[in-house]
Order: sequence, then C-alpha cells, then structure tokens
Amino acid sequence: MKLGIVGLPNVGKSTLFNSLTKAGALAANYPFATIDPNVGVVSVPDERIEKLGELYHTKKVTPAVIEFVDIAGLVKGASKGEGLGNQFLSNIREVDAIVHVVRCFEDANVVHVDGNINPLRDIETINLELIFADIEVLERRVAKQTRAAHNDKKAAKEVDMLKRLIAHLEAGKMAKTFELADEEEEELYAINNLLTDKPVIYAANVAEDDLADDAASNPHVQAVREFAKEDGSGVFVICAQIEQEIAELDDDEKAMFLEDLGLSESGLEKLIKASYDLLGLMSFLTAGEDECRAWTIKKGTKAPQAAGKIHTDFERGFIKAEVVNYKDLLEYGSLAAAREKGLVGMEGKDYVVQDGDVILFRFNV
Repeated sequence: MKLGIVGLPNVGKSTLFNSLTKAGALAANYPFATIDPNVGVVSVPDERIEKLGELYHTKKVTPAVIEFVDIAGLVKGASKGEGLGNQFLSNIREVDAIVHVVRCFEDANVVHVDGNINPLRDIETINLELIFADIEVLERRVAKQTRAAHNDKKAAKEVDMLKRLIAHLEAGKMAKTFELADEEEEELYAINNLLTDKPVIYAANVAEDDLADDAASNPHVQAVREFAKEDGSGVFVICAQIEQEIAELDDDEKAMFLEDLGLSESGLEKLIKASYDLLGLMSFLTAGEDECRAWTIKKGTKAPQAAGKIHTDFERGFIKAEVVNYKDLLEYGSLAAAREKGLVGMEGKDYVVQDGDVILFRFNV
C-alpha cells in the first residue's frame, strides 16, 4: 500500500511524515528504507504475527508494510507548475490513497499561508489543483482520441465520455463522483490514475489539548468530519507535534506516554486503520519456524488469489488451503492440536479469506 501525504505549507504535513516513518521504523523488524528524501517504508503494527513468532520460535517476523510519500511543493497554482507543482503531481499519481493533512489548530507562532485557519478552504485549494491537473490530462486525451474518432466508433464513444467528465470536473466535482454507464468502465480505465479519483483520508492536525476527547469540541475538526461524510472520505484526528515526540520513544515509554495523554493508540496506528478501512484491506498470516508473515489483501479475496500474493506459482498450482484462525492456533499451541479440535479447515478455490486467517497453501506446479 502506498499513501501520499499532501497539504498546504505549515499545516504539519512534513512533521507528520517524519514522525510516522520514524515511529514505524523504531518498532519494526522491516528495515526503514529511504527510497529518496521524501519516501519512507514502515511496518504495519500487528501483534498477531509477533505472538505467532513466539509460538513457532521463528527466525524472522515480517509485517505488512506501507510506503509513505511526502508530496512536496503543493501550493495554489501547483497544477500550473507553481512550487514544485509538476513534480508533486507525478508523485501523487502513483499512490493508492491520499492522506490530506489539514490544519485544525490555532498558533500565532505558526503562520498560515492564507492568513487564518480555515480547513475547508484549504481542502478546496488542494482539490482545485487536483481538478485542474486532471482536466489537463483529459484534454490531451480528448485531442488524441478525436483524431482517431473519425474512423473508430470506440474512440468516438470515449471522446463523448471524456467531455462529460471534463464538464463534471469544471463544475468543481471530483472524478470519483462521476457516474459511468457499465460499458464506459473500460474507457475510464484507459486514463487511470486520475488524481481526483483516489480515495482520501483527512488527517485533522490539532493541538495536544484536543486529543483526549478526539477533538469533539474543535469546530474546525467538526467541519472536516461533515465534509468528509458527504465526500465518502475517511477522517482521523492527530497531533503531529505529539507524534514527533512519540517517535523518539521506545515501545514501553510510548505506551506510558499514550496512557498519560488518555490515548489508546498512536497516530500511525489510527492512520493504518483508517487506510485499511477506506481501501477495504485486511491481512492473512503465514507461520512457521523460518518466518511468520502478514500479507495484505482486499476483503473478499479468494484463496487462490491470496496464495498468488506469496508467489504466482501458488495461485497457478493451487490445490487446497489449510486454514485456522490465529486465536485458535494460539489457544491450542500448535496446528496439530487445533486440527484435533476440528478447528482447521481444508478449503478450496471458492474459500473467501478472512482477516486473521493463518494459512498453509498446498499447490502443485
């Protein structure tokens, strides 16, 4: 999973990125990787594989991972190349979802680029830049397909759909709210990676005092929540400054610090949950003496396709999946003991994998 973190200057975007990637690296067995200065890979905290690792005395525990991209250069006019405009746009087209950091705290010492705190205005500023950039891409596609449309009915049909989509965007609406006829799905797929078609999670960045009650009394956060509800987007409350402090602590100190703040989880954990929910993701597990590992898949994935996440040969030669819930495996201490209790199923090609399934795939190539 790849998430792009966006936001106007001075909203806490880079502070959040730096703290999330450092915190994720601190507790992870997966090494922190700086692919370039603004990309970090962090592990998904998952106590299930840690416990399975202890049960199997495994040599290696490998969590699922998320790649965070700190998208720089986003200011008004980014679609026309302002700031680092075009570089920003090329980076964001590759992500699965956008984490949009919006400032919901007052601080006279931190100047807002537009002079005052107004998260809905900030959201609109960024959304308009995404819309302008998508219109530019679509207009180039229309010009290309119009030339072909004289002799190609399919191209002519696509041009008609694209023009309707451009009008939709020009009305200030996002591509993800554009209604397609069933037969038009293929045409839109041909121009995938539209910025305004990506799922969005709003990170409401608040002051420390707002954390304990999840910013229930913060009017800026309430405005963001109402907007996100109408938009079909996710929201989570975070204090980037606190996350920066948490990132410096070890696991025990982190737990104490969160408890003192009246919090049950860190911002990284909140973001991961929000991301998995928004994208419809979950994890299944594999366990053994060599490695215990979490694998991220979409909800509703069937056993052969889940096997293919491990290796294409597993999917191609799929025979059966030996499946046990991780809680049952931990309770009875071994696969054999769980099998004796009738808790291990031999599942076929139509089995829909469940979150927390521990699976041993049987295949023949």
